[in-house]
Amino acid sequence: MTSVAAITIVHGRHEHLVAQECSLAAGTRPPDVRVIVSMDDPAVADLVDGATVVPVEAHELGLPLAAARNAGARTALAAGADVLVFLDVDCLAGPDLVADYADAVTTAPDRLWCGPVTYLPPAPEGGYPDDLAGWDDPHAARPAPLPGERVEGGDPDLFWSLSFALHRAAWERIGGFDEAYVGYGGEDTDFGHRAVERGVPLGWTGGARAYHQHHPVERPPVSHLDDILRNGAVFARRWGRWPMTGWLEAFEQRGLVERDGDGWRRAGRADSRETASTRQEAS
Repeated sequence: MTSVAAITIVHGRHEHLVAQECSLAAGTRPPDVRVIVSMDDPAVADLVDGATVVPVEAHELGLPLAAARNAGARTALAAGADVLVFLDVDCLAGPDLVADYADAVTTAPDRLWCGPVTYLPPAPEGGYPDDLAGWDDPHAARPAPLPGERVEGGDPDLFWSLSFALHRAAWERIGGFDEAYVGYGGEDTDFGHRAVERGVPLGWTGGARAYHQHHPVERPPVSHLDDILRNGAVFARRWGRWPMTGWLEAFEQRGLVERDGDGWRRAGRADSRETASTRQEAS
C-alpha cells in the first residue's frame, strides 16, 4: 500500500497546530507518516503525539522556510513515504484531503498537485466546527475544481505551499526548495517554476480541500520588507524578473522602496547590498 506522509513546518501557531492534528486524525485516511519541523521552537515537541518532530535552527536572516520543508521531506522519505503532503500550520485538513492527494499522486505521479484553500473568518466562540463544508469558499485567484474533479496544468506563479502534494520521484526531480531563499517570500514561486522547468507540471485536485485558520495579517507585509527585497533579488537572478510586484508597488506607494533599474531597493539606499537591478544581478 502507498505510504503517505503529512509534513508541516512550525514556528509558533501552537493552537493552530493542535487543531490541524485533530483535523488530520479525523480524516478518511490519516497519514501513515507524520512529520513536524520545528523552526527554533522546541515547545512543539510537547504538543503532538505520534509525530516525528525535526528541529531546525533559526537563520540569522529569518525563518528557514525552504530548508525546513526540505528537512521534513528528507525525514518522510527516510521513513518510506511514497507521497509527500505538505500542509501549512494554519491549515485544517478537509476530511478527504490526505486520501484525495494520495489518489491524485498515485494516478499521476509526474505532477505537482494542489488543493483548494479556503480562508476562514475569525473563529466563533467555541472554535471552528468539525464540519467545515458549509464554510467552503476557495481562494478565487487559483483553480478550485469541485470534489471529484481534477484540472491539469496552469501558471506556476499560482503555486503556493499552503497545501500541496507530490510523489517522491517528482520531489527528487525538482530537487526540493532552494535554500538560498531565507525568510518570507519567493521560495514558493521559485519552486513552482523549477517544477515545470524539470518536467513536473501543476495539477489541481478538488477533493483535497483545506481551510486556513484566521489570524491577523499585515498588508502589505512591511515587517518582511527586507526578506522580500533579498529573496526577490534571488528570484530575479534565476528567472529574469521580480516576483511579488504587488507588494513591492505597495511598499513604493508608502515610500519604503524605490526602483533601481529593473529591480528594487530600500528607499534612499543607493548603495544597498540587499538588492540590485536585475541587470546587475544577472551579470
